[in-house]
Amino acid sequence: MNPYKPVISGFHPDPSVCRVGDDYYLVTSSFEYFPGVPLFHSKDLVHWEQIGHVLTRPEQAQLSDAWSSGGIYAPTIRYYNGLFYMTTTNVTKGGNFYVYTDDPRGDWSDPVYVNQPGIDPDMFVDTDGTVYYTTSYDAEGQGVYQSRIDLGSGKRLSELSLIWRGTGGQYPEGPHLYRIGEWYYLLIAEGGTEYGHMVTVARGKKPDGPFESCPYNPILSHRSLHKPVHATGHADLIQAPDGRWWAVFLGIRPVGYPMQHHLGRETFLAPVSWMEDGWPVIGDKGTLSEPGPGWSGSQEGVSQVHIRDDFNEAVLAPRWNFLRSPDPANWSLSRRSSCLTLYGAPAALNEAGPVAFVGRRQQHFVCRIAAQLSFIPQRDGEEAGITVYMNERFHYELAVTLLEGERRLIFRRRLGTLWKVEKEVPWFKDTVILTVHADKTHYSFGYSAGSSEEPVSMGIGECGLLSTEVAGGFTGVFIGMYATGNGQRSAVPADFDWFLYEGDD
Repeated sequence: MNPYKPVISGFHPDPSVCRVGDDYYLVTSSFEYFPGVPLFHSKDLVHWEQIGHVLTRPEQAQLSDAWSSGGIYAPTIRYYNGLFYMTTTNVTKGGNFYVYTDDPRGDWSDPVYVNQPGIDPDMFVDTDGTVYYTTSYDAEGQGVYQSRIDLGSGKRLSELSLIWRGTGGQYPEGPHLYRIGEWYYLLIAEGGTEYGHMVTVARGKKPDGPFESCPYNPILSHRSLHKPVHATGHADLIQAPDGRWWAVFLGIRPVGYPMQHHLGRETFLAPVSWMEDGWPVIGDKGTLSEPGPGWSGSQEGVSQVHIRDDFNEAVLAPRWNFLRSPDPANWSLSRRSSCLTLYGAPAALNEAGPVAFVGRRQQHFVCRIAAQLSFIPQRDGEEAGITVYMNERFHYELAVTLLEGERRLIFRRRLGTLWKVEKEVPWFKDTVILTVHADKTHYSFGYSAGSSEEPVSMGIGECGLLSTEVAGGFTGVFIGMYATGNGQRSAVPADFDWFLYEGDD
């Protein structure tokens, strides 16, 4: 096992995990993307299959007005008394809530809201059935706050109380509470989800404290280290059937100097050891390391993928997402056989609105993307194509459009306040294959009239200009198909016959 290799690559931050028998289930944050909270299954903590999303209905996650990096924040997944529970925060609308199900592959319940302020909620059920709800909040200073709630209604049964301020790092957040042996352990993230990120822990004899800080804190951090993975933090602990303990946590893989990362915060795995005095430490004295003797997992082959979507199913595969709550008028899988159809919404990619967009995460530095588009714009401003997208202020797109009555193929950059059509060529065919080739530092854009032809170059874009360090936010790059009427709704269908993603790091 390569400790510097994510077990779930691309934008999958704030992982939380639970185990039922030999099955592990893991969730991550999703922010403004819908469906919300990606859900994964594994038998060995290394090989994960996305089996769906937790929040699949608009009434579970209203994201129409979500700003970039708004929406659904750090979730927690737990299993209790035959039911799975997932609790999270919609920072845009609704606050803290939880949903539940007896089958994680099926539908989850409507939200049960908890009238508790803060973000990153954790739900811990003690052996006597008492439910402790813990959040990160800034009331009289930043800290971790807790109340007891009724599991059926979400109603608070106690006042909100401060249980730990952390070790002094900014933004003490992402709390998780565990009962292990005679102790209650409170695990949190500190330092901000940036290069100073870290995991710290405290313990006490009662679930509501008082808590004493671990003398070895931080128990995970790559601050100021020469490592390929940085910003390690926001962890969750899990015990395997063989008794060994593990941690899932987020990290980033920056490129270049100064360091920049564009794939987003990814999910990593490391072993947990226990000191003689009962304190946990993640990895090798708080840094990523080989898991040691007895490990039977393997990551061979997980970084190579070849996925072609022909859109011949009645529903989209779990890898696909919409930007914010989707408008049914913007898309269809049934207009014609084996085709994803987008209808241009008035909103364009430059707006934080209901864009006609269907995209997937970029999960490899080195990847090739291709899509076949059939589109005949009829009105100036109608446009459809593919985009490499970080947020509404930072993206590249390759598209077919109508400009001054002439159909054209364009390559455009939007980088902050700078906006430019880098290249445009006349285009008279009804179908085009749009391509993107990526390496660690650049995207190369091209097109061809058929699969047997070599793509014609339209230009390049720097990956670093879509990085969090430049573009800001908490997400990562998506590769998406889109359509827009640029201010008006378009009735012209943009048909995507297939979409290919090949990745190999």
